[in-house]
Amino acid sequence: MDATTRATIDAVWRIESPRLVGALTRMTRDVGLAEDLAQDALVVALERWPRSGVPESPGAWLMATAKHRAIDLFRRGETLQAKQEQLARELEAAEDPTATAVEQTGEDLLGLIFMCCHPVLAIEARVALTLRLLGGLTSDAIARAFLTPRATVQQRIARAKRTLGAARVPFEVPAGEQLAERLPAVLGVIYLVFNEGYAASSGEHWTRPELCEDALRLARMLAELMPREPEVHGLAALLELQASRLRARRGPGGAPVLLTDQDRSRWDLLLIGRGLRALDRAEALSRGGLGPYALQAAIAACHARARTPQDTDWERIVALYDALSALTASPVVELNRAVAVAMASGPAAGLELVDALADARELTAYHLLPSVRADLLARLGRREEAYAELTRAAGMTANERERRLLLERAAGLAGG
Repeated sequence: MDATTRATIDAVWRIESPRLVGALTRMTRDVGLAEDLAQDALVVALERWPRSGVPESPGAWLMATAKHRAIDLFRRGETLQAKQEQLARELEAAEDPTATAVEQTGEDLLGLIFMCCHPVLAIEARVALTLRLLGGLTSDAIARAFLTPRATVQQRIARAKRTLGAARVPFEVPAGEQLAERLPAVLGVIYLVFNEGYAASSGEHWTRPELCEDALRLARMLAELMPREPEVHGLAALLELQASRLRARRGPGGAPVLLTDQDRSRWDLLLIGRGLRALDRAEALSRGGLGPYALQAAIAACHARARTPQDTDWERIVALYDALSALTASPVVELNRAVAVAMASGPAAGLELVDALADARELTAYHLLPSVRADLLARLGRREEAYAELTRAAGMTANERERRLLLERAAGLAGG
C-alpha cells in the first residue's frame, strides 16, 4: 500500500470511526461489539481500497460493511433474531448503501460520548475509552500521549467495556436532572485531555499538540450537538483561546516559553476569533451567571485581547477569579488568583495569599506552588528564598522540560 492511500484511509478512519461506532452501539447496545464490527470494516477497507480506490462515500461503505459483518455474526450464533431483522431492514432500505451518506444522527455521537464518560468508570478509563472510540486513537497512540505502557491502556479499555456491559449502562443521552448531573463528567474528560496536551505532566515534551487537537475536536463536536448548553460553549471557548497560544509556548528546540515572554504575533488569530465567539454564545445562554469553564474562558479572553503583557486587564482577571473561586473552592484556582492579585496589586499582596495556601492538602505535591512563590519572592528581592523554592519545584515536577526551566531560573538567581 502506498503512503498516500494509507494516509487517506487513516484520515477517513479518524473522521468516520466515532460515527460508525456510535451508530453500531445504538443498534447492538454493546460498545465492545460495536468497536469490533467497526474494526472489522476497517480491516476489509485496508485490504480492498488499495486495489479498488477509496469509495466516494467511505463512511457509508464502512457502515454497510460493518452491518453485513454483524448480520453474519448473528446468523451464525442463531441469536438476537430481532436485532438481525432490524439490521437487515436498514440495509434493504438503501438502494445502494455504499453510495449513500453515513446513517448517523447527533444522538448517536452524544450517546457514545455519555457512555464513554459514564461515572461507573474510573477517570483513567473514561479518558482512554473516549480517545479510542471518539478520537479514533490506537492504544499505542494513547500510551505514547500519556506515557503509559500499551498493555495498561489496552487493559483499561477492555475493562471499561466489561464494566459498561456489567452495569447495563444504557446507550442514551440523559435528560433533565440526569443531563445536568452527567454533563460535567463529559466536559471534565475533554478538559483533562486538553490540559495534558497543553502542559504535559511528565516526559520530555513541554506540550503535546496532538492531544490538544483531539480535545478541541471533541469540544467542537459537543458544541454542535448541544447548542443550548452554555458550559459546553464555555469549554469550547476556553480550549480555542488556550490553543491559540500553543505555537508561542515553545521556543527553539521545544524549550518552554512562559506567557509574559511569548511572541504574541505567533498567537493564532483564527482560534482567538473562534474562542471569543464561543464565549459570546456561552454568555448569551447563561442565566444564573457564568459556569466554571466560561469563567476560565473569560480569563483567557483577557490575555487574548491584550496586545502586550502590560495591556492585560489584571483587575478584571482578579474579579473573574473571585467568581471562579466562589464556584469551585479549589486551591489551584486560589493559587492562580494569587498570581493575578500579584500582577494587579504587587508581589507582596500575592505572596500573602500564596503563603495562606501552604497547608492545602491538594497542593502538597503541586510543583507550581513553590514555583509561583519563587517568582513572587524574586520580585521582592528575596533571592535566596526564591532559589530554594525553584530548586524544590524542580524536584517535584515529572516533566523534564519544565525541570530544566526551573533549574535555569534558579541558576540565574544564584549567578545574579
